[in-house]
Amino acid sequence: MRNVTLRQLRALAAIGRSRKIVSVAKELGLTPPAITLQLQQLEAEAGFRLFDRTSDGLLPTEAGLIAMETAAQIASLMAACEDRLAALRGLSAGHVSVGVVSTAKYFAPRLIAGFAKMHPGIEVRLSVGNREEIIALLRDFQIDIAIMGRPPKDLAVEALAFGDHPLVIIAAPNHRLAARRRIPKAQLAEEIFLIREEGSGTRLSMEIYLAGMPLRTGNLKIESGSNETIKQAVMAGLGIAFISAHTVEAELENGRLVVLSAEGMPVQRKWFGVRRSDKTLMPATQAFFEFLTRDGGIYLPKAASRNSPIRAAARPSWERA
Repeated sequence: MRNVTLRQLRALAAIGRSRKIVSVAKELGLTPPAITLQLQQLEAEAGFRLFDRTSDGLLPTEAGLIAMETAAQIASLMAACEDRLAALRGLSAGHVSVGVVSTAKYFAPRLIAGFAKMHPGIEVRLSVGNREEIIALLRDFQIDIAIMGRPPKDLAVEALAFGDHPLVIIAAPNHRLAARRRIPKAQLAEEIFLIREEGSGTRLSMEIYLAGMPLRTGNLKIESGSNETIKQAVMAGLGIAFISAHTVEAELENGRLVVLSAEGMPVQRKWFGVRRSDKTLMPATQAFFEFLTRDGGIYLPKAASRNSPIRAAARPSWERA
């Protein structure tokens, strides 16, 4: 593999993501024949077919997966080299890749804007996905920092909590349980639940909270990766939902949703900033990690009492200065 080029490795990574030569060519600004030639040269150099050509696109072989993992590590090292050179000029340049679970997208833009005011020269790249997707990005060196609930146990990571993360059960304002107090879990389990997809941290927390209780999902059977879809379904009266309080700020404020007063609720979790401990900590990443763990909680919506809106938190440090 001594003759492999960075251009070929970038093409390899892009093929692994999109599985289509035409899509890769468009992404990299090259022609499809040029991408095909790069793949052929890589396969000749490796001595293995790296992708199977199928009706669903190019699917990586075992050799292809090994080559893609190596390409990701090399890309990470090149990014580290770029950041080290930028460090010679201080924090006036550099970049940090941040992955956030979908629940965190409701406050992540405000948080990133606060960091950008302090470090306008640092580029922040944002990825959003469910828990499993963000862990995969962290595992593959595709992001520097993850913002999530429970840190992964199968990776060597440094994880620091930066704020509270309450989980609540929501209903439409006219729901029959809306005015009840301390609703037993057994009674909740009789309601139709609209639930997040497998791999969601919110769903796992719900399953822990309602452990042993058979759930009803009704005829609709929504298993949505979108908090927005779930909120709209609850507002339409199709059921209730276990959800992050940080996703329903606007709906509580305008009275389109209420939080049910249920036994053992809210479930209190923490938000964590998570980074791989086996990855070199570059200055831009370190600056963002320090900002997150110091000021991150300021950007979280602040959950109030039942059926009350979630209030904005105190002003961030850059505004107080």
